[in-house]
Amino acid sequence: MEIKIFFDSIDEQDYDHITDSNSLFRNIEYFGEKLPNWRKADIALIGIVENRGSLVNTSAAKAAEKIRRQLYQLKKGAKNYKIVDLGNLRNGDHAEATQLRLKEVCQALLEHKVLPIIFGGTHDIDYGQYMAYEHYDKLISVLNVDAFLDMENDKSLGLSRHHSHQIMMHQPNYLFNYTNLAYQSYLADQQMLDTLEKLSFENYRLGQVQEKIEEMEPVVRDADMLSFDISAIKMQDAPGNAQSQPFGLTGQEACQLAWYAGQSDKLTSAGFYEYNPEDDFRTQTAQVVATMMWYLIEGFYHRKLELEFNTDNYYRYLVSLPDDQQELIFYKSKQSEKWWMEVPFPISKSKYTRSSIVPCSYTDYLIAGQGEIPDRWLHVHTKLI
Repeated sequence: MEIKIFFDSIDEQDYDHITDSNSLFRNIEYFGEKLPNWRKADIALIGIVENRGSLVNTSAAKAAEKIRRQLYQLKKGAKNYKIVDLGNLRNGDHAEATQLRLKEVCQALLEHKVLPIIFGGTHDIDYGQYMAYEHYDKLISVLNVDAFLDMENDKSLGLSRHHSHQIMMHQPNYLFNYTNLAYQSYLADQQMLDTLEKLSFENYRLGQVQEKIEEMEPVVRDADMLSFDISAIKMQDAPGNAQSQPFGLTGQEACQLAWYAGQSDKLTSAGFYEYNPEDDFRTQTAQVVATMMWYLIEGFYHRKLELEFNTDNYYRYLVSLPDDQQELIFYKSKQSEKWWMEVPFPISKSKYTRSSIVPCSYTDYLIAGQGEIPDRWLHVHTKLI
């Protein structure tokens, strides 16, 4: 597929002031006079200039260039990069057409095992990111980090308030799990939360995330797709969003989640949306988003390739529950010390095979050792039966 027709090259003003040979810019390939060879890349950066999906964050169309300028100035890490910046995705005739363009591009990247990192634009663009998995031939898990649920079934409020509903209702259905992370209770409709619970989807309040952020690592590690709305970061750290809130994740916590995502062997795409330069203060929010992207990239280049459990790279633990109810099986990586647990599934549900061993934490192992079944195990088991 020739994806060049979908992109505009990068403006010289985004990089002509950068001379440092150790900068990220000097260690990637970018779309200047010609499109770089994206098929040989590990990661592809995609700027978004679409803003028609939001009624309040219309300046999100200018976000990509602001983020890119901050990202380019950051120092490269210790690893050798194979990163391309494809430039900015050209808008379609309407917002839905832009979503379809992103679908085509991301689908081509996924087929070549290239990780798309999407930045800029409004949150509804993640529907295009999701549709790229339509021919992926497996069920996927989506992680949505957002102060809001964005499940309004009313397009008149703007597509950015509707995108989660679009993903969940999309046909054909290839959504195994949908997780809302860092939502704020006073911004969430309880009826919608009840609906998500009935669907066995996961929801983690802001307070739950901040109480022990390391317990969110398995949640992030289980995602195929990350969609991050900047409204999830508190106003003090990221004012560049028309819906920014006085409470939210800190910039440091947001970078921690991005690091977890980058390290995950399972993650195959990531998007950072809803940055609004007009509301930003001295490009503070652009710096936060660029740093999150940097941590995701660094996490990617520190992956351990830990998805083969039939090797000697793991410790295997059997935990017997009281009264011989069941025996739970846990795995611990000898390399990274991360944990997984095995959840049995009916033979007839072979489509779910990839989800039978799922990420967990040491805390889950301790809970099982006390004779209780971890909530994480129960959640997955409910979806498999």
